[in-house]
Amino acid sequence: MAQPIYCPPDGGRKTPAVALAGNPNVGKSTVFNALTGLRQHTGNWAGKTVSNASGQCTYRGQPLTLVDIPGSYSLDAQSADEKAARDFICFGNPDAVIAVCDASVLERNLALALQILEVTGRVVVCVNLMDEAAKKGIRIDAKKLSAELGVPVVETSARSGKGLNRLMETVDAVLKGPSAPHAVRQLPAVEEALSGLVPVLETALQGRLPARFLALRMLAGEEEIVNRAAEYLGDESLSCPQVKKALWKALHYLEEQGLFGQKLRDAISACTVLRAEEICCEAVQMPLTCGKRDRKLDRFFTGKWTALPVMLLLMALVFWITMAGANIPSQLLSEFLLGLEPAMKAGLQALHAPGWLTGMLVDGMYHILAWVVSVMLPPMAIFFPLFTLLEDFGYLPRVAFNLDRCFQKAKACGRQCLTMLMGFGCNAVGVSGAKIIDSPRERLIAILTNVFVPCNGRFPTLLLLIGVFFAGSQGNSLLSALMLAGVVGLGILITFLISRLLSATILKGVPSSFTLELPPYRRPQVGKVIVRSVLDRTLFVLGRAVIVAAPAGLIIWLMANVTVGGETLLALCAGFLDPLARLIGLDGVILIAFILGFPANEIVLPIILMAYTASGTLTDVGSAMDLGRQLSACGWTWVTALCVILFSLCHWPCSTTLLTIYKETKSVKWTALAFLIPTAAGFALCFLTARIGGMFL
Repeated sequence: MAQPIYCPPDGGRKTPAVALAGNPNVGKSTVFNALTGLRQHTGNWAGKTVSNASGQCTYRGQPLTLVDIPGSYSLDAQSADEKAARDFICFGNPDAVIAVCDASVLERNLALALQILEVTGRVVVCVNLMDEAAKKGIRIDAKKLSAELGVPVVETSARSGKGLNRLMETVDAVLKGPSAPHAVRQLPAVEEALSGLVPVLETALQGRLPARFLALRMLAGEEEIVNRAAEYLGDESLSCPQVKKALWKALHYLEEQGLFGQKLRDAISACTVLRAEEICCEAVQMPLTCGKRDRKLDRFFTGKWTALPVMLLLMALVFWITMAGANIPSQLLSEFLLGLEPAMKAGLQALHAPGWLTGMLVDGMYHILAWVVSVMLPPMAIFFPLFTLLEDFGYLPRVAFNLDRCFQKAKACGRQCLTMLMGFGCNAVGVSGAKIIDSPRERLIAILTNVFVPCNGRFPTLLLLIGVFFAGSQGNSLLSALMLAGVVGLGILITFLISRLLSATILKGVPSSFTLELPPYRRPQVGKVIVRSVLDRTLFVLGRAVIVAAPAGLIIWLMANVTVGGETLLALCAGFLDPLARLIGLDGVILIAFILGFPANEIVLPIILMAYTASGTLTDVGSAMDLGRQLSACGWTWVTALCVILFSLCHWPCSTTLLTIYKETKSVKWTALAFLIPTAAGFALCFLTARIGGMFL
């Protein structure tokens, strides 16, 4: 996996570093993956890269370090991810920058590229997604664009690999010598002010930082980047008397011209935007009907009356396909894996292994591993590709758009929805993704509530229990899918309620606004989606579950076979927890399973099954189709299954997520609250469900 990186000044780096910069959702991570062979997460929505990530590649024998920095709309950074991008470009000393642009919205993307050209001349403009632009009838004259910018321009389609060799060839040339980019002409008054300030800064900086770029930031009153520059320089260059005097003269002159404060900042930004528009008028031809299809689809997917029903129906459809398609593969896998048990036992007996060792290895560790693979692999192998297809299509950002108003009513930031979507993959990733939220208050709310979104590890439990307890036949799987969509919807509703409660109590404040870019709809690359989802999600989750399940199975087997005072440790622990568990509709074994499943949620249901098996209640693991009958024999009712589903939705985070929360907050207090809040919500919800459900049994 790509690791965060911050390149040190020249001399502390062995290989040239090339930064990949650009607006969100222009394909930076796709270019990065194609060139490095790594698998930085990609998808058709903005905000996936929240920290700098590096990878190695080699061109013509020259090793290079490629750095995928967070997407940013401007170097006038506001959010944490934009600041990370700005700091790397301005103070990370990259040897070259690849400014990645979306060919279909080139004018908007060029604003950032023009700012980067003010910082360094070692830039290659990569006009990506040319295949999509061609489908929309957009034509780009790369030679004219290069002439207007003063730097080389390369057209690419990173998803298919087209143009990437030409891109690396151009980067190699730029590393050998910078281009001469054309500066953006500011208003005459601003240019006059710069004429007095820039020479003084050039003398003070001695080439360590771009004088014109820094002069514009000083005139605009952007204290943060000026302070960051002073920190980088490590001396008094920016506060020497000559610079102070030149800056005062420039600001005084601009004030006389009626340019100061926000008006001056707007004027500087407007010149960049207008220059991008002028360049596109010269180099881009766009048909009048461009974007018409996307607008029609948006009226359906984000319409006032259709957005929510469509979202729920799509969720239900994904769940229905998952459950309807997983039963037979699960049964076949179970029969195959369990069929190996007699041979394994015979082999161990042939080696004269003692009975306790055979029981520990086969009845303990292998039994639970067989269950994990046979029951978890088929639904995950169906669900994750379907989820990734929706992501690739461009639907997930529309979900964030549809739910933004709800987050505003909960006094939270709409960007929290993006972190919630990340949580569907892994809650730890969702917690880390909270960096994209500017407000510390709203960032904490997002961190504390992300656990209410069911992650990869909890979906198999939800899918399986709903399927076997609430879908008596294949025809009822549609009802089961609707119920699972309802469970996910309940998690989202609880997220709103807890966010509102936190905003009204310990995290008071008002919601902030944010910019959400809706990406174009794209035809998913089905083959790549399947490979990516199977490798990056399905096998990753299954592997983590298997790694944790083996020792968990061993622990359960030992607890069920080690006796104290005539009773097994498992029976003693279950008996101790049973009164508390019964209050919330569970039993002692189920509660033990959730406790032992703290390292990974994937193994909760396997531990439950293993505990019952070890205590002699179950005689066979069986398949997903047999599981309902077997659990019913252990005293489960539909109320028990429902309480397990709800407690799986609302309980403490796994160890990885909890550790991530501590790393992000640097606070034992907030980490403890992240543990207690969902646990309290789960206990309360299950208690009410058990009391109400008991009336119908």
